Amino acid sequence: MTPSEGQAPSELRSLEAAARAAQTRGPAPVHLWNPAFSGDLDIHISRDGTWSYLGSPINRKRLVRLFASILRRDEDGRYYLVTPVEKVGIRVEDAPFLAVLMDVENTGRDRQVTFHTNVGDSVTAGPDHPLRFERSWGGAFKPYVHVRGRLEALVSRALVHDLIEIAEEGDRGGRLGIWSRGTFFAIGPADEIAP
Repeated sequence: MTPSEGQAPSELRSLEAAARAAQTRGPAPVHLWNPAFSGDLDIHISRDGTWSYLGSPINRKRLVRLFASILRRDEDGRYYLVTPVEKVGIRVEDAPFLAVLMDVENTGRDRQVTFHTNVGDSVTAGPDHPLRFERSWGGAFKPYVHVRGRLEALVSRALVHDLIEIAEEGDRGGRLGIWSRGTFFAIGPADEIAP
């Protein structure tokens, strides 16, 4: 029986109960909690944002959002689900969140680009939520937006095209990027970026 079909295994139920007990409005203050490491749990977040337990997708959106609210990435680069009494390691294939919707207001330096994630977070790119761009193996651009702590959202492929369409040249000629909240986030040289 998978976590989406009915009764979840006891280790998942106990983590869910601890997360609910610690739940606050929005993400929990996991940066303040330092419980002892309790071991790894077979939870995996795939590149497309799907959360799985023991190889089966967790289809309960509320449970995924609850777990996302207690997710933390530590200085060691690993991802953990953290409550006041428990810290368990999980695996993340790329970024833990996926930006699936984007709102754009204004133009140029006054532009504000807001991303909405698959787990209910909304952030506007800017000094507190920078955008960064990497190249994938195939040479395509992979944008990421900072969400909170050391956690980022990978911008979905569908939104990459929308981002490229609003890209413009920055202060330093020849580089295209995105303005949001008065900050320029460089993508790369204009001759390498196609709309």
